[in-house]
Amino acid sequence: MGGTSTERDVSLASGLRIAAALRSCGHQVTAIDTVCGALTEADERAMLSSGVVRTLPPEQAMLARMAAQALPATVRAIPKKSDTDVVFLGLHGGQGEDGTIQALLDLTGVPYTGSGHLASALAMDKDLSKRLFREAGVPTPDWLMVRGPDRGAWRALSQAAVADLGFPLIVKPSKQGSTVGLSLVKAPEALASAVEDAFRYDDEVMLERFVPGRELTVGVLGETPLPVGEIIPKHEIYDYECKYTAGMAEEIFPAHLTEQESLSVQDLALRAFRALKLDGCARIDFRMTKEGTLYCLEANTLPGMTELSLIPQAAAAAGIGFPELCDRIVRLAVSAHAFGETK
Repeated sequence: MGGTSTERDVSLASGLRIAAALRSCGHQVTAIDTVCGALTEADERAMLSSGVVRTLPPEQAMLARMAAQALPATVRAIPKKSDTDVVFLGLHGGQGEDGTIQALLDLTGVPYTGSGHLASALAMDKDLSKRLFREAGVPTPDWLMVRGPDRGAWRALSQAAVADLGFPLIVKPSKQGSTVGLSLVKAPEALASAVEDAFRYDDEVMLERFVPGRELTVGVLGETPLPVGEIIPKHEIYDYECKYTAGMAEEIFPAHLTEQESLSVQDLALRAFRALKLDGCARIDFRMTKEGTLYCLEANTLPGMTELSLIPQAAAAAGIGFPELCDRIVRLAVSAHAFGETK
């Protein structure tokens, strides 16, 4: 848990809650912050009492990220196969979710939860994942990419964006989560600042057609889709503040859909899950137009597990309590490893 990505606080909140749930199931759990190493029970209590999730402005989160080197600390924290049955990955964003730590764990032979290094990297890269969605017959909004290091290149591209995508459109870093660096751009004059802001978090920026409509999400546990959820944010888009501040979004599980609509979303979620070769537990996000057309936005390979997060709510709607959810995720990882499956 933890790490130094812009989602560090959310990861700590997820990880501490997961650790407590697994202990309640009888597991022996060591909590590790990949920045500072193993946490004592006193460390965990202090974090929980202070409330580790803060809706920090992205620039403050970036300063925290720059203040530490995640990978060396992660390497030191890598568990040995002899003393670890399974690693539960509660990391979000950055090197925890992009396949880096998954590749390190593959070298050790220690089973871990979630998707393998290739699938994690594909899902983190929004451009590549959208290409695979379309190949699998999963509709996704039209998009254009702006790539560094020539960050001025977007100015020539913006004309094409206006003509082909139109306004409003979404501008976001290609490899970030929790809507960090994301903007809803309604007019051409606002495009420049949105692109520059997104470039603060990644060397590739996506310009994506905005799909008005309902925000839907589907969790997939193993090969089983969980009940569809609908998110109604207080803001125009489901941004960082709405995701992690109580009362800033209404989350409905199961969503108020017809049976056929629910089955259609779940079917597309499974197709997206398989197209990216995902494993364990993941969340697939959609928009549905007023005509009922569905568009897949992205896949999250290590979804949040805080009290406000969507996967625990979806599991609860399926009659799965949080400790049981965490236990199932662990057992999926152990089972896959036991049968010699490679992630």
